[in-house]
Amino acid sequence: MNTLTLFKRAALTTLAASLVACGAMAPDYQRPAVPVPAQFPVTGDTTAGKVVVADVPWQTFFADARLQQLIRIALDNNRDLRVALLNVEQARALVDARRADRWPTVNAGLGLTRGTVTGGAVTTSLSAGLLVTSYEIDLFDRLRSQSDAAFAQYLASTEAGKAAQISLIGAVASSYFALQAGSALLDLAHQTVATREDSFKLIQLRFDKGASSQLDLSQAQSLLEAARVSVAQSGRQRMLDVNALNLLLGQAAPAELTAAGTQTPVQLQELPVGLSSEVLLRRPDVVQAEQQLLAANANIGAARAAFFPKILLTANAGSVGSELANLFKDGSLGWSLAPQLLLPIFDAGRNQANLNIAQVSRDVAVAQYEKAIQSAFREVADALAGRATLGQQARAQQAQAAAEAERARLTELRYRNGASSYLEVLDAQRSLFAAQQAVLQLQAQTQQNLATLYRVLGGGWTAEPAKP
Repeated sequence: MNTLTLFKRAALTTLAASLVACGAMAPDYQRPAVPVPAQFPVTGDTTAGKVVVADVPWQTFFADARLQQLIRIALDNNRDLRVALLNVEQARALVDARRADRWPTVNAGLGLTRGTVTGGAVTTSLSAGLLVTSYEIDLFDRLRSQSDAAFAQYLASTEAGKAAQISLIGAVASSYFALQAGSALLDLAHQTVATREDSFKLIQLRFDKGASSQLDLSQAQSLLEAARVSVAQSGRQRMLDVNALNLLLGQAAPAELTAAGTQTPVQLQELPVGLSSEVLLRRPDVVQAEQQLLAANANIGAARAAFFPKILLTANAGSVGSELANLFKDGSLGWSLAPQLLLPIFDAGRNQANLNIAQVSRDVAVAQYEKAIQSAFREVADALAGRATLGQQARAQQAQAAAEAERARLTELRYRNGASSYLEVLDAQRSLFAAQQAVLQLQAQTQQNLATLYRVLGGGWTAEPAKP
C-alpha cells in the first residue's frame, strides 16, 4: 500500500470524525439569568410602555441650545471617546485578520540555486511559480472559533464606543449643571457681600455715635469677612468647574457659554421609567459584557479543537530552468502537493492547560456580565430614589429659605427698634445665606440626577444626529 493511499484513508477517518465533532467544539451559548430583581424598588411612570428612554435622542432630552453646543464640541474633540472609536477600528481589523486565517495564502516565488557537481562544474537552477504554504483545512472549526471570538470582541468594542459616548454626554451635562450652580453661588456670594458691607457701614456709624458696642461692630465685620471667604471659595470652585468642562470638551469652552452671569435654568423633560429591570439589557455596557462572554465561549471551541488532528496543505506550481530569460519558455513545468496530517500525542499538557484557561475565562466573563447587570440595576435604582425624594427636598428647602428670609427681615427690624441684639441678626443672616446656598445646590443636584437617570437607562447614543 503506497503513501498516498495511506494518507487518503487517514484523511477519510479524520473527516468521518469531524462530522461528529464539528459544530460541537464551542459550548452552546445560553444567556445567564438576570441576577437582579424583576422590578426596580422605586416605581416609575406608568406611561413607560409608550416611550423607551434609550430611544430618546440626547438632542431631545437636552433641549438647551448652549448645552447642545457643548455636547457637540465634546463629541468631536474628546480624546477618551476618540480612543474608544479607534479601538473599534482596531477590533474590526483583527476580525479581518482572523477571517483571513481560514483561507490559503498564495505567494509568487522566485528561487535561485547554485552549486558544484562532480568535476567542479558550477550549475545554476532557477525556479518560479506560485506557492501555498501550510494551509490548514479547518475540519474542527478551530480557525472559525477564533474568528467568531474576534468578531464578538469587535461587537464588544462597538458597544464600548456607544457606552463612552453616553458617559461623555452625561458628564458634559453634569459638568455644565455644576458650572451653572457655581456661577449662581458666586453671584449670591457677591450679593451677600454687598448687603453685609452696607450693614457693616451702618454699624460703624452707630458705633461712632455710641449707639452700638464694639461687640456689634466685630460681629458685623466677622459676618462680612465670612461672605468674602465664600466669594473666594465659589470663585475657585467655578474655575475648577470650567477646567473640568474644558477637559471633557477637548478644548477651551466658548467664552460666551462659560462667562459669569450667563447661567439660566435648564429645563429637562421628565423621563417615563418602567418597572421591569429588563430595560438594562439594552445598555451598551451590558451588551458589551455579553459579547465578551460570547468571545470567551468561542475560545473554548478553539481550545477543544486543538486536541483533534489537523491537515496542512503545502503546494506549488511553476517552472524550473537554468536561464531566467527562457525560464517559462524552455523550463520544466510542474507542480507538487504535500498534504500533512498532524495528530497531537504529547505536548506536556499545553492543550489541556489552554482549555482550562479558556473555560476559566468564560466563567470570569459570566461573573463580569452578571456584575455589569447588578451595577446597572444599582445605578438606575439610585437615580430613581433620587427622583422620588429630591423634589420633596427641594420644596422643603425653598420653604425653609423663604422662612429664613422672613426671619432675617423681622430680626433686622427688631434690632433697629432695640428689641433684639445684633447676635440674633447675625444668626439670622448666617442661616439665610446657608439656606439660599442649599437651594442652589439642590437645584443643580436635581438636574444632575435626572441627567444621570437618562444616562443609566441607556439614553444618549445615536448613530446619526437627530433631524429637526
